[in-house]
Amino acid sequence: MSIELPKAYNPQESEDRIYALWEKSGFFNPDNLPERHKEPFSIILPPPNVTGSLHVGHAAMLAIEDIVIRFERMRGKKTLWLPGTDHAAIATQSKVEAQLYKQEKKTKHDLGREEFLKLVNDYAQKSHDTIVNQIKKMGASLDWSREAYTLDDKRSLAVRTAFKRMFDGGIIYHGTRIVNWDPKLQTTVSDDEIEWLEEKVPLYFLKYGPFTIATARPETKFGDKYVVVHPDDARYKEFKDGQVIELEWINGPIRATIIKDEAIDMEFGTGAMTITPWHDATDFDIAKRHNLDSEQIIDLKGILLPIAGEYAGMHIKKARPQIIERLKAKGLVEKVDETYIHRIATNSRGGGIIEPQVMKQWFIDVNKEFSLPHSSIKGIDPRSKTTLKKLMRYVVENGNIAVVPERFQKVYFHWIDNLRDWCISRQLWFGHRIPVWYRNDEIYCGIEPPKDAGWEQDPDTLDTWFSSGLWTFSTLGWPEETSDLKTYHPTHLLETGYDILFFWVARMVLMTSFLLGDIPFKSVYLHGLVRDDKGRKMSKSLENIIDPLDVIPKFGADALRLSLIIGAAPGNDSKISENKIKGYQHFANKLWNISRFVLMNLEGEIDVDHQSLKGNKHIEEFNAFISEITKEIEEYKFYLAGEKLYHYIWHTFADKIIEEHKESIKNGNEEEKEKAQQVLGYILVQSLKLLHPFVPFVTEAIYQHLPLKNKQPLLMIEAWPV
Repeated sequence: MSIELPKAYNPQESEDRIYALWEKSGFFNPDNLPERHKEPFSIILPPPNVTGSLHVGHAAMLAIEDIVIRFERMRGKKTLWLPGTDHAAIATQSKVEAQLYKQEKKTKHDLGREEFLKLVNDYAQKSHDTIVNQIKKMGASLDWSREAYTLDDKRSLAVRTAFKRMFDGGIIYHGTRIVNWDPKLQTTVSDDEIEWLEEKVPLYFLKYGPFTIATARPETKFGDKYVVVHPDDARYKEFKDGQVIELEWINGPIRATIIKDEAIDMEFGTGAMTITPWHDATDFDIAKRHNLDSEQIIDLKGILLPIAGEYAGMHIKKARPQIIERLKAKGLVEKVDETYIHRIATNSRGGGIIEPQVMKQWFIDVNKEFSLPHSSIKGIDPRSKTTLKKLMRYVVENGNIAVVPERFQKVYFHWIDNLRDWCISRQLWFGHRIPVWYRNDEIYCGIEPPKDAGWEQDPDTLDTWFSSGLWTFSTLGWPEETSDLKTYHPTHLLETGYDILFFWVARMVLMTSFLLGDIPFKSVYLHGLVRDDKGRKMSKSLENIIDPLDVIPKFGADALRLSLIIGAAPGNDSKISENKIKGYQHFANKLWNISRFVLMNLEGEIDVDHQSLKGNKHIEEFNAFISEITKEIEEYKFYLAGEKLYHYIWHTFADKIIEEHKESIKNGNEEEKEKAQQVLGYILVQSLKLLHPFVPFVTEAIYQHLPLKNKQPLLMIEAWPV
């Protein structure tokens, strides 16, 4: 009795139906998996920001993680892939503020905090719904019953608990330091959210007494009363550290002190520089080392303060050319380099130009020594003193956490070694309010508000990365000791883009090591950026963005998944185009046609343990191929496994093995026919299993038609071939 598949595979008609079948089965939830699934395996989905919709880079992340989860589920693991979204405070609020002003010419202050937050939450909910729909369209087998949100009640409790424990441990402090200030959004921004842009600007060489200094920002120089040179610079050996000189400057004569410090780059400019400690992080550090004065030059809106004399009250952009004209009139401009490429710090979330400021904010101290109350980190004695910085380095350096590809370890270590205290407070309305209250000179930090009257809560919110840093364990129920937390933490894999290695990966290591005395995950897999077919980064301005919701209806999710996997080695950028996706649609059709031929020429059931298969050359070669593919996936070489499967199906199975067996099927005796049918049936069934993590929809659609002995209700819970 042969089985006839429809003539063509139609992903548009099949994919939603199959996803509904998977969801109805309950097998996305590890609690519902068959008895053989015992050993836990967990991935927590990196939560997409609720700022609109997913792009093709998110699709790559979903494809990779779904490959791992489906592979481990078929291997008998009790797999949990837990979904969630991120409120993304600064990104979401800035988008809603921009929309509000564009549509109604209003600001958040016109609405007030409560009304504005309703607007933001509505926007976030719509974005969430769009994102969940996109994730399902990709075929992601996530346990939706455990879905989390960084701003929901359970995660809010986790955030307040974490803050309180870190505050009580002296790791969180309220202090005055230099921070990244965005005058446009009127908030601090973390080092991780800075985007450095290059622009050609004039580099002014200014006479500063006997020195020549180079600057692209003369408007910051009003308070400069220190000139710094390297102690080994032979050009300045006649000058002594601490020596005072008199000179003419922007607003008249001043007295300046010479400072010698090894932080100076002797190769840049003239090797001499004046410092502006209030408005530059390097200058701030030099001033702190030498106990120097520091004075604010620019206010929080980018306006010059009274120290600027007649320029006070002017915006720095307007003042800059006028200041240069005055310096020229005084003969203090030695030359101007018009070809200088200046790196400018901008807020990646709102686009504002960063103006460093010295401000009182909340920080996490990465250098403070403490003892862990307990530790599950291999090689760490909980009684010994350590710091967050040391812990973050240790867990990777000593193999507690593996990084794939390994070359990114060096990048990680470089970032850790240069890590500053983390500014965690933001002057935003959307986000987790800092759980600190004030009354006169009293301060109260608690998981719940104080019960007596007269207290006022800190108006600031926490950096988004604070709540994201708890993600691997807050999603599993922490601070409660839930069964999920005991079963699935540490998680097995964190898969994300290499561009947020520091933003997020390091933050999770920091938070988990302090709060749990453990690692958040055992391995980190870093995928590259997905670029267009010309190798350019996708952007609205280039009109080269590929939206998953646009291409899936055209070519199917399986084709998109394969196009994002094949040719994309870990940590390397990859190219994608509609033509590439279309090419893999042809593969899905080829697989369907192969299956159609095998099933049309089949009599009876397919038995993967059939006696006639023993000793068969094609079966032995295929079994070796199974081992090869399994090893590639275990080693996270998905791009190789996908490519090898593609070529085997198309060129070995279709072009050689099927062609070789056609004669036996058509004209052979009963024994030859049955043997040919079982060989083709075996390779088809096992190929569908190997392909399922990569192209789950078409393989599941074919599997539903298979007359297979000992068949499971769904391919997704079939045993992985061995």
